[in-house]
Amino acid sequence: MPFLQLTFESNAVDPETLESACFAAGALSVTLTDAAETPIFEPELHTMPLWPKVRISVLFEADSNRCAILSAIADVPPEHTFVEIADRAWEREWLADFKPMRFGARLWICPHEQHVSDENAVVVRLDPGLAFGTGTHPTTAMCLQWLDGAGLEGKQVIDYGCGSGILAIAAVKLGAHRVVAVDHDPQALLATRENAERNGVERQVQTLSPGVALPPADVLLANILAGPLFELAPLFQTLVRPGGHVVLSGILADQADAVSAAYSPWFRMDGPTARNEWIRLHGVRRG
Repeated sequence: MPFLQLTFESNAVDPETLESACFAAGALSVTLTDAAETPIFEPELHTMPLWPKVRISVLFEADSNRCAILSAIADVPPEHTFVEIADRAWEREWLADFKPMRFGARLWICPHEQHVSDENAVVVRLDPGLAFGTGTHPTTAMCLQWLDGAGLEGKQVIDYGCGSGILAIAAVKLGAHRVVAVDHDPQALLATRENAERNGVERQVQTLSPGVALPPADVLLANILAGPLFELAPLFQTLVRPGGHVVLSGILADQADAVSAAYSPWFRMDGPTARNEWIRLHGVRRG
């Protein structure tokens, strides 16, 4: 069905108060995004900071009264816009921008409705779903590139912080014998299981929550953030076999040295690999 969209910018306010006002005015959905390119990379634990300037997009039914909406939402400035949005197949709209992507020599991430012509391609079929991760972010891309050249045949892998399951599925497609995918978010575990099934690798991918005993691995992947990586170093060193690999991502450039130092008691750490402001680290477990 068609919609009416209200868009405006505001200084950061309590998001719950703002959303409540929008929904009280009859909103069907409320989306808050950064209006000034001031990303928040790693907030403090248990906090949900908002950007200094926020863009608010609110969807209403097409026949909603515009004056009534503006009266009900006190924070709307004069510089706002109303746009009528025609009905579309929204669940497929992202395909206009998401094309097959190659990582390394042979690994491709491809939407289900598109085709890769390379006959030697190793293809992971992935559509956006419940959890983040389609390969477009530099941290994920660097992990996928590492996997493509890793020689995973017959290896046991742990994907810690699996998100959509993209790394776990890619590892199996590239020859890994088994992957244990770990995440604290039940939706991420659900997305990983569904994506593994769609790729025909559900028997080789096992999903677990943190705190469950994990089997030793030849490769441990952790595309998360620097804070958790610091905390998990003692655990990760127990999970990687001697001679095995740890691949760490989600690290900003100014955090790389400190994260590498946290793992160096147990791993021979290589120099960082960088893309934009993000870093990937790799280490080999000492015997």
